[in-house]
Amino acid sequence: MHAAPRLAYAVSMAERFDLVVLGAGPAGEKGAVQAAYFGKRVAVVECASEPGGAAVHTGTLPSKTLREAAVFLSGQRARSLYGLDATRSPLDAQTSLQRLMLRKTNMAASESLRIRENLLRHNVSYFHGRATVVDPRRVRIELEAEQTQDLLAEAILVATGSVPARSQGVDFDDPRIHDSDEILSIDVLPKQLCIIGAGVIGCEYACMFAALGAHVTLVDARSELLPFLDSELVARLLGAMRAVGIETQLGRRFTSIAREGEQIVTQFAQGAAVGASHLLYCAGRSGATKGLGLAALGVVIGERGHVQVDADYRTAVPNIFAAGDVIGFPGLASSAMEQARVAACKAFGFPYKREVSALIPLGIYTIPALSAVGETEASCAQKGIACVVGRAHYADNARAKIIGDTTGLLKLVVSAADRKLIGVHIIGERATELVHIGQVVIQLGGSVDTFIDMVWNYPTLSEIYKYAAYECLAALAAERSFSAP
Repeated sequence: MHAAPRLAYAVSMAERFDLVVLGAGPAGEKGAVQAAYFGKRVAVVECASEPGGAAVHTGTLPSKTLREAAVFLSGQRARSLYGLDATRSPLDAQTSLQRLMLRKTNMAASESLRIRENLLRHNVSYFHGRATVVDPRRVRIELEAEQTQDLLAEAILVATGSVPARSQGVDFDDPRIHDSDEILSIDVLPKQLCIIGAGVIGCEYACMFAALGAHVTLVDARSELLPFLDSELVARLLGAMRAVGIETQLGRRFTSIAREGEQIVTQFAQGAAVGASHLLYCAGRSGATKGLGLAALGVVIGERGHVQVDADYRTAVPNIFAAGDVIGFPGLASSAMEQARVAACKAFGFPYKREVSALIPLGIYTIPALSAVGETEASCAQKGIACVVGRAHYADNARAKIIGDTTGLLKLVVSAADRKLIGVHIIGERATELVHIGQVVIQLGGSVDTFIDMVWNYPTLSEIYKYAAYECLAALAAERSFSAP
């Protein structure tokens, strides 16, 4: 493993900076580097032992690393290739877990090193300690040995991320009850796992642990799974989940969670209780604002600890900005980076990066993965947009057959008025990569004809765009024929 590069650390007296950033996760890193790129003197303060935030150490990258390992070790990608059932025999749980955690640890170390090198390359000073904003232009850092360091700042960017929301009455000290950060530190693969919360995080972990051989029960108080996604794709995901033994229980609100012997038992307001060897509680996240001193300065903090900001990511205190998970929705690493870049530009009036694109893709790393950008059929109906859809099935694609995924689907949504592409929805292998092809066409205001005119490599998954586009054209022709006098 490479030695971490030395970064610029503080001396005892107060130092002056143009920008002080609290947090070295995706938003903190990108906001700091954006300001430094334009010549501003920038400092980053991080309380964790390494930079990267939840995205690197407890959330985004570790969970996706676990997903890839789970898919590989379980033989998910190799099923039925060449006429053979390549499903592996049951895993040696303990050996597999040790290997999975080593892979996760190595991935986090590599990304932390990259962040350190990026900050160093842009001459960003890095401070390790716990920060408090003592006045609108002064940040105090608690260092080791009870020492403190003050940083004076023209502007402050709060990018401290989020923490798992915890319900009162749930004993998170029990080694078999986990939140969405702790679950990646388990020392044994659970035989049964009950997941409370069927949002994105809950669905992702349900698929991962089911692939590793756990019996998973996925519970949510809501009656619909992932209601913000295209319903046709969600139905396919539900089918895939049930095919690997995931039990979904929607519309059930828990009343208590408690240990009973070797089982964690969840009681519900209605219906039978659920017992499992482990429980994962992942019903949302809260802004990591505790102890920062923001509210005392006039920064408005919401019910779940989220910082309230305006369209420029400026708080109620004019020179204090906030970006990323700490401000709440959409809570994506991708949008967090862009928000922080915009905030840095707004703070200093740079004529660059003036807003975050309204076109934000979603990537759901379930098994199979889903990705979407733009309008759905349902949103078009709500907005009164006349549209047609075109579908292309992985089962009809040569590359999908080669790699063993014949259950995927691409769905395009096209405006009937002007043939412009307005929505892309994919479930299947490489969904989170493929969605960006459609995203570019939407971003540029392109029409469905773009896919028809393009020449595509063969065999590739990307080629499904052409055939979904042909179906859109057929639907448009049918619309014209139907509406003709």
